[in-house]
Amino acid sequence: MATTTMSTTTPAPAPAHGVVRAPRRAPRTTVMAVPALLWYAVFMIGPIGAIFVISLLRWPGMLAEVGFAGLDNYRAVLTDALFWDSALNSAVQLVIAVPVMIVGAFMLGYFISTRPRGYRVLKVIVFTPALISASAKAMIFWGMFAPNGMINKLLAGIGLGSLQHAWIADTSTAFGCIIAIDIWSGIGYTATLYAARLDALPDSVYEAAELDGAGHWRRMWQIALPMVRDYVGVTVMLQFLWTLFTSAQNVLLLTQGGPGNSSTNLSFLVYQKAFVQSDLGYSQAAGVLLFAVGLVGMLVIRRVFRQPY
Repeated sequence: MATTTMSTTTPAPAPAHGVVRAPRRAPRTTVMAVPALLWYAVFMIGPIGAIFVISLLRWPGMLAEVGFAGLDNYRAVLTDALFWDSALNSAVQLVIAVPVMIVGAFMLGYFISTRPRGYRVLKVIVFTPALISASAKAMIFWGMFAPNGMINKLLAGIGLGSLQHAWIADTSTAFGCIIAIDIWSGIGYTATLYAARLDALPDSVYEAAELDGAGHWRRMWQIALPMVRDYVGVTVMLQFLWTLFTSAQNVLLLTQGGPGNSSTNLSFLVYQKAFVQSDLGYSQAAGVLLFAVGLVGMLVIRRVFRQPY
């Protein structure tokens, strides 16, 4: 009769005090992150640190002798009427452009997400301004706002010639033209982002709201908006920073801060002081203050749009 042998395994001894120790991992993750950390330190933290250093220097030009100025540049900035005029222009620009852009983009993005007839073509049309270079945009709006441009010709054609105006040559309307360009440039791009985010919402939510008698307006503001509140906060933050830091290109190409200083904002002031007047210390001191404004604004926006749960 054959005998069957049964193998027995001896259980591993339980760890002392019932504590299970996790296996020690090799530091591969840290090693793989070193190139990214070096890149970030050199190309991100390095330039930001250089702004703070240059703001403490007396540097009247790229090839000029450099000296230490301490806080003199900050005193010059804070006592300069042009800086405060530029800050006011930037504040007006942000207060008008960002809310109009975000509200209009959300409404347009919601409309696209409902997939009306031809919505794919509409997506391409609204995204087109993001594909046009800054110089091309400036030429388009120069042709619109010039004294003999499209807007004045249209006004004359419909019998409103008395409303014709030198739009970018008047102190009362020049900066308004810059704000209009900011809104036109950003609203389509942001609407495309909203449409993509709203497409990810389950259809059952809209169907339930429709059964309850909610129309498109109520579904848009009382259902869709709360569900993507965190994403709206991200887009508000991005457009806030974009408008604050990069609007100098439109000012440079169309008005160069004029007439007078009526269209000079903070980002253009930083450019003008550095590259036109060769006052690098003043420029970077203003840049540090601009950086502080952007940081505070970003934190405020993040807190306002933080989810309550």
